[in-house]
Amino acid sequence: MLYNTYWVRFNHPLFRHADAVRNTLVLFEAARRAGVRRIVHISITNPSEDSPLEYFSGKARLERALIESGLSYAILRPTVLFGKEDILINNIAWLLRRLPVFGVFGDGVYKLQPIYVDDLAALAVAWGGVQEDVIINAIGPETFTYRELVTTIGRLIGARRSMIGVPPTVGYWVGRAVGSLVGDVTITREEIAGLMANLLYVATPPTGATKLTDWIAAHADTLGRRYTSELARRRDRVRAYRSN
Repeated sequence: MLYNTYWVRFNHPLFRHADAVRNTLVLFEAARRAGVRRIVHISITNPSEDSPLEYFSGKARLERALIESGLSYAILRPTVLFGKEDILINNIAWLLRRLPVFGVFGDGVYKLQPIYVDDLAALAVAWGGVQEDVIINAIGPETFTYRELVTTIGRLIGARRSMIGVPPTVGYWVGRAVGSLVGDVTITREEIAGLMANLLYVATPPTGATKLTDWIAAHADTLGRRYTSELARRRDRVRAYRSN
């Protein structure tokens, strides 16, 4: 049994989507040669090899390779993850605690279905114990528009802010300015495009049970108190996780 969660969030001089695809293909082949019979693979909602977004096209290529490998598989397609040590939800809260207003890309009506990381882990373990080949959308029980998500986070942590719609390009450059201040990549053009194309939404029943609203309410005092850096984790995982 192999559980594969390996991936990279964005292209960077230290790591690229193409590297992750190539390395994962090597991993699949090594697993096959080693006699691994089943792989539980973490993908993404709405992957497509025709996608102009490398994140989604790379994930689609890996799904096809796994399906064609002859190995037994369970492909789980999560949207946004939340939980201890998460990045997106925490850093939205961090911005809300510090900015007088919050900008959303465009109208903010594109949707997300966050799933609790422990629910995803439980789903992976459950499907690791059977032999049926499956592809499952791993989504939580609550669906938000992006605007609703930000509003909900602000309300639950006591940092309500006015929201304004901004052109995606403006939002990207603001995010890049914030990233330069904290030494990180806060948002990428591809991530904005994927959000606005509704690629983090699927019309299927939820597979996770934990509500984001309940989890935020339980962690309202600590959520967003510190910025969580993707690049810091890449450079020194021990120190970066210890600081959070």
